[in-house]
Formats: sequence, structure tokens, C-alpha cells
Amino acid sequence: MTTSTSPATVTVGIGALSVEEVVAVARHGATVEIDPAALDEVAATRQRVEELANDPTPVYGISTGFGALARRHIPEHLRAQLQLSLVRSHAAGSGPEVEEEVIRALMLLRLSTLCTGRTGVRPVVAETYAQVLNAHITPVVREYGSLGCSGDLAPLAHCALALLGEGEVRVDGGEVVASSDALAAAGIEPLALEEKEGLALINGTDGMLGQLCLAIADLREAAKVADIATAMTVEGLNGTLTVFADDLQQLRPHPGQADAAANIRAVAAGSEILAAAAEEFKEKQVQDAYSVRCSPQVAGGFRDTLAHAELVAGRELAAAVDNPVVALDGRVASNGNFHGAPVAYVLDFLAIVVADVASMSERRTDRFLDTARNRGLTAFLADDPGVDSGHMIAQYTQAGIVSELKRNATPASADSIPSSAMQEDHVSLGWSAARKLRRSIDGLQRVLAIEILTAARAIDMREGAAAPGTQAAIDVLRSVVEGPGTDRFLSPEIEHSVALVKGGAYVEGVEKRVGTLR
Repeated sequence: MTTSTSPATVTVGIGALSVEEVVAVARHGATVEIDPAALDEVAATRQRVEELANDPTPVYGISTGFGALARRHIPEHLRAQLQLSLVRSHAAGSGPEVEEEVIRALMLLRLSTLCTGRTGVRPVVAETYAQVLNAHITPVVREYGSLGCSGDLAPLAHCALALLGEGEVRVDGGEVVASSDALAAAGIEPLALEEKEGLALINGTDGMLGQLCLAIADLREAAKVADIATAMTVEGLNGTLTVFADDLQQLRPHPGQADAAANIRAVAAGSEILAAAAEEFKEKQVQDAYSVRCSPQVAGGFRDTLAHAELVAGRELAAAVDNPVVALDGRVASNGNFHGAPVAYVLDFLAIVVADVASMSERRTDRFLDTARNRGLTAFLADDPGVDSGHMIAQYTQAGIVSELKRNATPASADSIPSSAMQEDHVSLGWSAARKLRRSIDGLQRVLAIEILTAARAIDMREGAAAPGTQAAIDVLRSVVEGPGTDRFLSPEIEHSVALVKGGAYVEGVEKRVGTLR
């Protein structure tokens, strides 16, 4: 989604980032600055790590191996190699490349944790991370490799490897090049790791959290698009707005439900089409189908679930996830904060409600295509049914997507698979939950785009003026897609509508006409 309020610069310090700041850096290329006070804290805790490095008592992550190999005490002359070997061996991803915005989000969040001063790295590590982000050097990270416990190890290791001048990267979305060449071109000195630093670079929930932040931004907008689509469908089907009255919504006081109903009323208010059909509706129709009448209940539950996800994201953004950590009292302590369960659960929860909102949208669209249910429109909204097929197959496309979204709604976090010789015997699979949610959001956006495309065609086939809000959405669409007529190549029209959903044009156009939607 586009945003006009995205900050140009984001300051990373001891405090928490916001979802908006993560999206600004990840998606819109905002510059990163480090608060000098954060660097002071990083330097102070580094002194404690160096003290422990010289202590003959083994300390996990500083003078020991990792995971199931933690019982081995590593002598001082091998500790730099220990950290380098950790990063190299854990950069074991496989499969397609992960999207640039996801990697930038992951990197920003790892930098944020480094700047809390709880990881024990030197200031130069955080500074180098910021330089790489600002140079728009994006490490090549592969789809598979994270189990979401001990953090997103493989994705973070690929990013850490790039800081060392190893592995592959892209610069400004260009061709794949060697990291060493990209760093040299940007004037960035490759890192040489010291005690604890390799571990601090790879041990966090940053990949799944970054994807949650991006999902939240997209779903905030998708909620408004769903309400716009519903309002257009109510109008296109000669339905009624009476069921969306605020006093009826207040009888069941879920905040998201009230917001969704208010949006539908605002977008469809003032419709001559609905006013002309009101008397006939009372006499012959009585009620709209559930997919129309119950839209606020579903879209509202979607909103309330999203609000819970934002609460979890806010808590995680305030976290310092590493193992071990340098506690406030100076001790270096092992912990389990790297386990991704809290984030994984909400990622899965969002995939469930995304599937349901898309399913309802598809059912509304289908009602336009059946003469038994579309209240006087042609079969499949065809110009000449039989010769033309209208939007028959657009609904097939929706149905195929919705079926996939239902499969994606199966929770990843209900699964677990042991690793590291049974030392890491329960994992969150939060990365997997995040990956399937991204695919689900894309599917939801496409399903809603087809509903708007179909509803706009239906409204244009009715007599009378559309509501100002729905007409605003139609005007946005008609700037790139012609109105009703004989069959045309339909796929490009669907893709145009998808681009308007993803780019925020429908919401922007409607809000200019009726005011800010909730």
C-alpha cells in the first residue's frame, strides 16, 4: 500500500519502533539513523561481554559452542572463528528469494535489538548494519530455513553474512552481486566478528515480526476496501442499508463491527438506486443474504483480530530478543525469548480471518451472476448472455483463490519439529506462518478487486445515480477499465483493479468524496 505519511528518516534507539516506521524503512526506503544514546548503551554493555570473555568460567554464546554443542568450552584463539563459523553454517537457506521489503524489515528489527544494548555487540556492528540498510544493499535470503525458534536463524544468518563481505546481495533491486563488491562500492568496511557478535546477529524473531508489521499495514487498508466493496454490492444488488444502522450495531458492541457498518453506510449513502428500489425490497425481498447482511460482523471480527495482532506486534517491537542477553544488572543470562510463539499465533489467526473475509467477498460476487439472485440483472452481467459470458470466469478466479486461502488458514504454529539433536525440541514455525499470510493477503486483495470490478459493472447497468461514495470508487476504476459492454480480455481488467486495491487508489478516491473511513 502507498502512504503519504511515511517518515523519510527513522531513528533507531533504545525504545521501540512503530509499525509505521518499520514499513517506512522496509517498503518506502526511509533512511535509518541511530540515536547516539543507544550507541553509548551498546558500548557500555560490550564491556561486560569482554570481561566475561576473559573469565575462565564458560559463558554460553561467548566462550562455548551453540545449541547441542554448548557444552564445549572454546579457547580464546578460536572464538573469532567460532562466530564466523556460526554465521556461515547457519546461512543455509534454500528455495526462492524472499521479497526485498521483508528482508529490509528483518534487518531494521535486528538493528533495533542491537541498539537496545542488551546483546553485547560493539557499536561498530550496529553502525555497519545501518550503513548497509541506507546503501539499499539487500542480502539474498531464501524461502526455507527458519523454524521460528532460536529466532529466524537462517534468514538472519544470510543478512549477517553480507555484513562480513560474504554471500550474495542485490543493490537497489538490481542484479545479484557479491556482497564484498557491494560493500566496497558503498565504501563500507566488512565486519570482523568478535565474541558473542555472530550469535547476536542471528538470534531473533525479526523475520516473522517484520512480516507481521507489513501485514498489519496492508490489512488496515484491506479492511476499508472490504467495506467499500460491500457498499457497492449492496447498491448493485438493490439491497438495503437499514440493517447497518448504528443502533443495531450497538446491540452487539464489538468495536470493529460498528466501524465496518459505519463505513458501509458512509460509502452507500445518498444512492438514488437504493432509494428507487426500497419499496420493492420491502415487499418482495425482505432481507439480504448473510454474505451481504452480516458483512459488518465478519469485517468487524477481522478488524478486532487485527487490533489484537497490533497489540502483540507492539509488545514484540519493544522486545530485546537474543540469547544470551546482557541483563540490566550486567549479568549475561540464557533465556527463551527467541521462541516465536506469540508472533506465530497472531500470524495464523490473521490467516484465518483473511480467508473468511475473502470467502464472504466471493459469495457476494457470485450473487451478481445468477439471475435467480441478482434482482433483474442479466446472467453473469453479460451484455448478450449466451454470446457473452460476462464475469462468469472472474468468479472462478475468486473461487480458486479462496480455496487456497482456506488451505493457508491451517495454522503453522500448531506444528512443531525437533532440531539440534533434540536440544531445540519445540519450535514455533512462525516464519512459515508469516510466509503463508503474505500469500493470503495477496489473495484477499485480488478477491476484493474482483468484487469491486463486478459490483461496478452491476451499478453501471442499473438506472439512477449511484451514491457519491460508490461512484467515487467506480470513477477510479473507470480511469483504467471501460464500463459494461461486450466481452473483452478480462485478465488485464482484473489486474488493473488489483493494482488499485494494492496501491490504495480505491480508498483514497472514496475518502476524498465521503471523508475518512474508519
